[in-house]
Amino acid sequence: MDTRILMQALRTVLAAALFAAVPVAAQAQDVVELKIVARDGRFEPAELVAPVGKRLHIEISNDGKAPIEFESKPLKVEKVIAPGTRAFVTVNPLKAGDYVFVDEFNEKNARGRIIVR
Repeated sequence: MDTRILMQALRTVLAAALFAAVPVAAQAQDVVELKIVARDGRFEPAELVAPVGKRLHIEISNDGKAPIEFESKPLKVEKVIAPGTRAFVTVNPLKAGDYVFVDEFNEKNARGRIIVR
């Protein structure tokens, strides 16, 4: 095969790979990581702050001895988490406001909110 053709093909493949990687890097900057721990019938922290218009990746660790059900109707998420484990939920970008979450198995005590501003 002609070296010039091979080099042009290589340049084309490299350019396509670099071009494809740009949106992935841009998307990574649009994700906000939040961490919540369920312990002794409560969430820690019980209040988190997140920016408007960013996708949220929420890690919930259950440090208790019983399962929990992380639920938020405003965020449209629900996840059962076994004791001693952790789970993740992803939430699409939000408008400004307060978004309540609970442990549905212990709603009276295990409550929290994400404040988006």
